[in-house]
Amino acid sequence: MRRIVFLILASLLLTGVCGAQSPPSVSSVLDTQRQVKNYSSAVISPDGSRVAWVEALEGGGSSRRLSVVWTASVAGGKPVRVTAASDGKNRREAGVAWSPDSQRLAFLSDAAREGQLEIYVAPASGSPIRQITRVTGQLSHLGWSPDGKSIAFLFVEGSTQEPGALAPYKLDSGVVEETFEEQRIAVVDVASGRVRTISPADLYIYEYDWSPRGDHFAATGAHGSGTNNYWVAQLYAIRADSGEARSIWRPPLQIASPRWSPDGGAIAVIHGLMSDFGSTGGDIWLVPAGGGEAKNATPGIAASPNELFFRTSEEILFTEQLDGGSGVARLHPQSGRVETIWSGPESLHLTVARSGAASAGVRSSFDGAPEVWAGEIGKWRAITHGNENAKRFWGEARNLHWESGGARAQGWLLYPMGFDSSKKYPMVVSVHGGPAAAVSASWPSRWNAVLPSQGYFVFLPNPRGSYGFGEKFTQGNVKDFGYGDLQDILGGVDEAVKQAPIDKNRLGIVGWSYGGYMTMWAVTQTGRFQAAVAGAGIVNWQSYYGQNRIDQWLVPYFGKSVYEDPEVYARSSPITFIKNVKTPTLVLHGDRDSEVPTPQGYEFWHALKTLGVPTQLVIYENEGHGVRKPDHVKDIQERTVRWFDKFLKPGAGR
Repeated sequence: MRRIVFLILASLLLTGVCGAQSPPSVSSVLDTQRQVKNYSSAVISPDGSRVAWVEALEGGGSSRRLSVVWTASVAGGKPVRVTAASDGKNRREAGVAWSPDSQRLAFLSDAAREGQLEIYVAPASGSPIRQITRVTGQLSHLGWSPDGKSIAFLFVEGSTQEPGALAPYKLDSGVVEETFEEQRIAVVDVASGRVRTISPADLYIYEYDWSPRGDHFAATGAHGSGTNNYWVAQLYAIRADSGEARSIWRPPLQIASPRWSPDGGAIAVIHGLMSDFGSTGGDIWLVPAGGGEAKNATPGIAASPNELFFRTSEEILFTEQLDGGSGVARLHPQSGRVETIWSGPESLHLTVARSGAASAGVRSSFDGAPEVWAGEIGKWRAITHGNENAKRFWGEARNLHWESGGARAQGWLLYPMGFDSSKKYPMVVSVHGGPAAAVSASWPSRWNAVLPSQGYFVFLPNPRGSYGFGEKFTQGNVKDFGYGDLQDILGGVDEAVKQAPIDKNRLGIVGWSYGGYMTMWAVTQTGRFQAAVAGAGIVNWQSYYGQNRIDQWLVPYFGKSVYEDPEVYARSSPITFIKNVKTPTLVLHGDRDSEVPTPQGYEFWHALKTLGVPTQLVIYENEGHGVRKPDHVKDIQERTVRWFDKFLKPGAGR
């Protein structure tokens, strides 16, 4: 009997030990993560009674990403699917926009022709559905006219190429010439379906807003390449009848989110140093609608506004990135007074009703996967419950602060899953893209979720150049790439090692885009990292300037073009210091990346290989700057874990 008890106890002990030492497979973590529902574009109706949103679906491949549209009452009740598909099959459906009277919902669907989005309109109840447009090209950004008779949209007529720098670029063949597919404002009459293209043929429009009377558009736009010229875009007033465009402000930096005041007298924009279209942060500026001197309404604000909503001409609500989280604030434009309404350690994408206190958006945090919420600001209730049982693969998320270069820096430290305080763990620094971006407290994905499941601390810093701490902080790496921002990151590593049982001799670094650059740069500047993974990184700013298709973004950061001041580019190039590298580095790249072309990856890999540093280069076919194909995503995550395991786990030698 005693022998049987002993065997049972031994078996239980062995099971416990094995369980503690056997993390879930990377494949199973990714499979579980793919079950998390992806909600986006939650839009409150103008009267605050209903909310519509988009849910992305698995499947469809990289060329056709499937999604569905839902709507629900803010007061409660079962969500209703809104679809143009008569056969019940899933399509790509997105771009939701409420009519001014809140009675109709416009959305995009490729139900009529696979791959070709068209505009459909449905009543608030969800059916019957009516197709409004029958065109060929790229459609996006729907906006109802104030009288509810027309719908504006951004239109690249005849184009089959997905707009934006993240998409795989078209391969060159034959004589290479600059050709532009301009994105223009078009308007469709809801009753007849007649489409008119409004804005000039030689002007690429990024964003727009109807004037209160519906006779003009406020728009951000630039001549030439839309992919490249966002960084020199101007603010235009465009007549809705003739399409005549008049520049009313040529900003020193980038602008986004144009919003016309209800009295028609001013246009509000967000202005600041922005390194990627769609990643918005800066100060709120007011521009007279008739032209004139622009005014900064939020000078010195210690946050980064990223979306605007006029409630009255004397009140603007805005969302902001703030200290690694999010906030909602109220601005009184004339006095410049700012009042914080709500803030929290989470990611928030919000829309606000035209009247009343209602709002709706998608909320996410380290503790909660994305859901759609609606209600009074700060008193939201969950509308969706699709991710209530989402499994997390990380432990505690701690908000760290430290002093660096005379400023206060911030980052998030994710603890390993199944954390044991008696053990010491390896840590990987994960640097965000951008550089003008930020890590906010949101449900992790990809390696930020996978690595903690495999027994790693993951440190997510927001170094100078990031959003969330004011425009001065965002501009902190101008003409200083790699210096102050790396100082901030290393200071954060020191703080993390103080705060948690992290083995300072088992540190790694990983990143994509700007994060890939910082990974390449870090291993040329310090020997603190024992392993590195660089995705779509820049090794040589001088050669990069002539290879990429978005060179305009470089001038605000470096002051001049590479031809005018090559030394400022060389000063921040990892290739300049390449002989310092001793850190084993995995290099990853898409083969049709227009933002960071593959020669950058080849150049870094070739140098390390020549210098005898352990390295590997992996190229992903038919991928742009953002790798999308599920098999490629899986391969990246598995390779990343294997690389860090090889060099950072106990007993692993170089």
